[in-house]
Amino acid sequence: MTADLILTHFNQVFCPRDVGHPLFGKAMATATILEDGYIALKDGKILAVGQGEPDAALVGPETELRSYEGKVATPGLIDCHTHLVYGGSREHEFAKKLAGVSYLDILAQGGGILSTVRATRASDFATLYDKSKRLLDYMLQHGVTTVEAKSGYGLDWETEHRQLEVVKKLNQDHEIDLVSTFMAAHAIPEEYKGRSQAYLDEIIKDMLPRVKAENLAEFCDIFCEKGVFTAEESRYLLSKAKELGYKLRIHADEIASIGGVDVAAELEATSAEHLMMITDEGIEKLAKAKVIGNLLPATTFSLMEDTYAPARKMLDAGMAITLTTDSNPGSCPTANLQFAMQLGCFMMRLTPIEVLNAVTINAAYSVDRASTIGSFTRGKQADITIFDAPNLDYLFYFFATNLVTHVYKHGRLVLGQQ
Repeated sequence: MTADLILTHFNQVFCPRDVGHPLFGKAMATATILEDGYIALKDGKILAVGQGEPDAALVGPETELRSYEGKVATPGLIDCHTHLVYGGSREHEFAKKLAGVSYLDILAQGGGILSTVRATRASDFATLYDKSKRLLDYMLQHGVTTVEAKSGYGLDWETEHRQLEVVKKLNQDHEIDLVSTFMAAHAIPEEYKGRSQAYLDEIIKDMLPRVKAENLAEFCDIFCEKGVFTAEESRYLLSKAKELGYKLRIHADEIASIGGVDVAAELEATSAEHLMMITDEGIEKLAKAKVIGNLLPATTFSLMEDTYAPARKMLDAGMAITLTTDSNPGSCPTANLQFAMQLGCFMMRLTPIEVLNAVTINAAYSVDRASTIGSFTRGKQADITIFDAPNLDYLFYFFATNLVTHVYKHGRLVLGQQ
């Protein structure tokens, strides 16, 4: 079969291994790296990868060849934990952070998530759409081709529904593919202060069925944290969500270890998020249950904390991990996945291959899209990120600089010049 398009003469092509499940533990240190590599495309999908001159059987009279000498290619990057849709911003809290006021103290003062909730409730669809589209544009410029997007800045049906509708519309309109997560349990709304159980009941009886009926989200998430939702409350909500057919995520062990990891393991969640304060016992539980750890090093950086998720311990225990931005207006206002990747090396001591596996094949499993993205396996969609770098190590050595020059989505060039 001949290709429509062949991208040739890459210095290196990073090819993650897709073995039918996420890469666990030591397997995250493995990948195939093609020198002088090429990627052949057919009908927007991967046809073949190889080294040197493309196989003659791939080249027909209509095949276009484009040379990328001096460049590195990876599967399209996947940002598998973001809070994409929100109103306003929170730079007014920056001085408090510099003064040492904690994230939970800002929330208790009515700031933090609750501040964004007020701004989001006051924003119409067009405002939220335009703001979120700009964020996606930034993400695409940094090589991201698929994004998980959570609701959670409405905390009432009207606004949560509006956030989810924005995600749905952007998924139709934007080059980036979006995966939707329903997270009304992001905080306790002010009108339910002291009545968290009543709020969870409203989510379960009213919101969850309506979101499912309108097919607005695949995943359900909850913020299991001191001062927010307890492990028991998280188990209650996520159990009901699972009964309705939602796949599960849980924000756990970000600031305190209060049992969220146990809930993730018990309910066989797809992923547990943050995990900066996870215990050795918690790591063992997630490894045994095969729950993916979505790690967010840029959040630790933004909160000016010293404790990063213990990624090396997780890999030693046999866990699967990803790296992701946590892009949001408060604890991590960035749209640069490359920065999170570089922190994975600098602050978590992960290797470049481990990091690249984390944001490609493992991230694909985290958003339940591994059958179509995350590797250069024949038949998967041709999502490709191209960097101005002589080799993979350079992506991390030359840090804090956007090295992406070209992005292909479904085989079509959506960033950069031919």
